[in-house]
Amino acid sequence: MTKKEIVKTISEELGLTQLKTKEIVQKTFDAIVEALVDEGRIELRNFGVFEVKKRASRKARNPRTGQRVDVPEKWVVTFKPGKEMEERVRVLAEARERRREAARSIQETALGPTVGQVAMAETRDESVGAAMGPKPGTITAPQDSLVSAAVGEVGVPRTDLGASP
Repeated sequence: MTKKEIVKTISEELGLTQLKTKEIVQKTFDAIVEALVDEGRIELRNFGVFEVKKRASRKARNPRTGQRVDVPEKWVVTFKPGKEMEERVRVLAEARERRREAARSIQETALGPTVGQVAMAETRDESVGAAMGPKPGTITAPQDSLVSAAVGEVGVPRTDLGASP
């Protein structure tokens, strides 16, 4: 979510203009930054705590070259969410995951397995018992024939795929 979306949501809820709401939101953010600069900490009940901390210097590696790099100490802003925020986020995340699982289950029931699931099953079958031959209902035509038939090249009968000519 962006600041613009936050402004739009608040302005619709409160019946204020977006311009006035944007000014209020920006003043709130400015007050948070100012409190962090002046006091090093701001606690917002049921939301969380912003705090300025010093991060120690450390050795790192440049991911491109692998060369060691010295990273100097620096001041960073940390955020620790409040208990109420953590609980609400956890509950919402669990509900979202349950909805995704239900949708996935419905999709698998309606459409059958996904391409990835078929590939995993085929890999498992090949490693377990390739000598048993193809599974019932699988297409046994060579890959080139499948591609040729799919694009309609001359000389490859379409009946190999079980489709009528």
